[in-house]
Amino acid sequence: MRRPAQTVVALAALVASSLALAGCGSSAESAAADPSAAGGQSITVYSGQHEQTVKALTADFEKRTGVKVELRSGDEAELANQLLQEGKASPADVFYAENPPALTVLENQSLLAPVQPDTLKAVPAADSSPKGDWVGVSARSAAFVAATGKGADTAPPTSVLDLAKPEWKGRLGVAPGETDFAPVVTQVIKSAGVEGAKKWLAGLKANAKIYENNEDLSVAVNAGEVEAGVIDHYYFYRLRDEKTAAGTHAKLHYFAKGDPGALVDVSGAAVLNGSKHQQAAQAFLAYLASAPAQQLIADSASYEYPLVAGVKGKAGLAPLDSVGTLASVADLGDGKQALQLLQDTGLLA
Repeated sequence: MRRPAQTVVALAALVASSLALAGCGSSAESAAADPSAAGGQSITVYSGQHEQTVKALTADFEKRTGVKVELRSGDEAELANQLLQEGKASPADVFYAENPPALTVLENQSLLAPVQPDTLKAVPAADSSPKGDWVGVSARSAAFVAATGKGADTAPPTSVLDLAKPEWKGRLGVAPGETDFAPVVTQVIKSAGVEGAKKWLAGLKANAKIYENNEDLSVAVNAGEVEAGVIDHYYFYRLRDEKTAAGTHAKLHYFAKGDPGALVDVSGAAVLNGSKHQQAAQAFLAYLASAPAQQLIADSASYEYPLVAGVKGKAGLAPLDSVGTLASVADLGDGKQALQLLQDTGLLA
């Protein structure tokens, strides 16, 4: 589980560090990603992704290749900031992030090595870095979770922008410290402009109860503490697994396609150009973009969408292209503007 209070500090530090280090990066050549040749090597993976699923992935990779993996799991913003501070001296070989902005910050500092072309070809081009410095691994969608039978469920909003209207006062929950929430803010900025996004955030602040994380928000909706909230889709399914169908008193809705709340974004992984184990690190990225790894993700309790063609998502998930539109990496940027607006409006300290 992420710790949003620490995440906010880490996000702010990440932005500050990236500005201070501008122009100080270096580049490195990528080695061929031949798993058989990499056997016997070891790599260190900094991961901000779902720990249980990543542990299963690394264990499978070790069995298939003979490469040993030291996994360091934590908040993606904290890990990205650590990588900025460590620079070439970092022990990390791979960074596996939950959202594109953390990868973009490192990419902008030239800290990432080019991904092998065959690995990039394994997933749709739009799901990876336009520069080829990281590869997309899985996808998720923003969604609207509502207490069953309440007005938010029987008449859900078509737009996330509607949630700032007075009629939602006292009915909503929001977890602004979640790294998943910042991309939604970025999409609102794109749709409504900076001033429009400020007004929207101010409306959310007036209407909503603040929660530490999306897990707490989902539980609150399920218990009827608040009617609804914006989460990533998988929090609902994990809640249902925990509570069972009989104990689940919430439903998942999606905003209309084209709306800033109908957001799909990806997790991604990159090789650090300072890695001393380039071959093994590239092999790990190739594995993440392979059918066996994608099937493991699809079958896992993370409820994320696989990206490789022919690998189906978990049964019961709505088709990804029916619930949202992929946010471009360029649009999401480094997340700096969204973070600043969240702070300016007082949703984040």
